[in-house]
Amino acid sequence: MKVSIVGAGSVGSSCAEYIAIKDIAEEIVLLDIKEGFAEGKSLDLMQTSSSLGFNAQIFGVTSDYEKTASSDVVVITSGIPRKPGMTREELIGINAGIVDSVSENLLKHSPNAIIIVVSNPMDTMTYLVLKKTGLPRNRVIGMGGILDSSRFKTYISLSLKNESQKNINAMVIGGHGDTTMIPLTDHANVNGKPLSELLSVNEISKIASDTMVGGATLTKLLGTSAWYAPGASVAYLVKSILNDSKEMLPCSVMLNGEYSFNDLCIGVPCIIGAKGLEEIIEINLNDINKERFQKSVEAVKNTNLALKGLI
Repeated sequence: MKVSIVGAGSVGSSCAEYIAIKDIAEEIVLLDIKEGFAEGKSLDLMQTSSSLGFNAQIFGVTSDYEKTASSDVVVITSGIPRKPGMTREELIGINAGIVDSVSENLLKHSPNAIIIVVSNPMDTMTYLVLKKTGLPRNRVIGMGGILDSSRFKTYISLSLKNESQKNINAMVIGGHGDTTMIPLTDHANVNGKPLSELLSVNEISKIASDTMVGGATLTKLLGTSAWYAPGASVAYLVKSILNDSKEMLPCSVMLNGEYSFNDLCIGVPCIIGAKGLEEIIEINLNDINKERFQKSVEAVKNTNLALKGLI
């Protein structure tokens, strides 16, 4: 199996590292536009092979999409962060151009690949890739809900005096943003026990709030965006595809009537397997979460308006 990752920054290189360590793919290609950058990252990673005991071959290339040929999965992490004074529309316009070009070049050499979108704003960039490429919705998946859910589980674990996250079942749906994500506290459980039996209303509310600003919290602490958890979340999604695990994961995918909405990509529970998106699971939402999901949909659609003239 072969995986290509566009963008050899912290998230892309962490993703490559985890894919190698977990023996998810035999060949990994890191591609970046900065001369020598991906080559350096891949060489550094290959020099951990004997210590970590993996067999994957990792290659780095500068803007050479031919080297990504015949990839089973391609990951798009490329794009720029919002800079001071930059409007949302300007950011989306720049990143849309990058993501559009990247997806076109990837598919030219790997026409059957499944595309994972990580670039921000993630839900909007996933929608862009679907519209520009014309691919069926099962082959374009936005990674956001897996990361948000991992943060949700972490805050639950910390509130329960470091309960093992293996015992925690918790999910975040909705848009991948501080104000649009929805931690499903009423669905969360630990070893089958509802969260409401283990923590107070105020404690649960704080967990949800901390989850929603999880990315911003790390940016404030680190001075830059996180990379370990995002990279691991991408690798988890890649593994689910290549191993055909049919696992239920929250991902940003195109809705065609599910949850009563159409024509947008947003985070919902999905069965992920060898075909990519294999099924959308419509879980029962209480009235509060239905309202939150409606608002999240409206916010994502409003962001998508910045793509006008681009698709």
